[in-house]
Amino acid sequence: MGFLDALYRVVMRRNAVYVTFVVAGAFAGERAVDYGVHKIWEMNNLGVTFLFPASLSLCCSTLINTLQLSTAN
Repeated sequence: MGFLDALYRVVMRRNAVYVTFVVAGAFAGERAVDYGVHKIWEMNNLGVTFLFPASLSLCCSTLINTLQLSTAN
């Protein structure tokens, strides 16, 4: 019970300290989850070539040409 008493005395006795602890913990937790998911994503896509900009421009130009042809008829 000594740890919980010490935790209460340090963190939860004053509202401003408690709120700061919660906000800092949420920020640190968000950064940790973001880093972990990013690393898992990179491991999963190891060796995959990222061709998004070229394929996107090709896809958009094809779509625009298709729309122009369909509206011309």
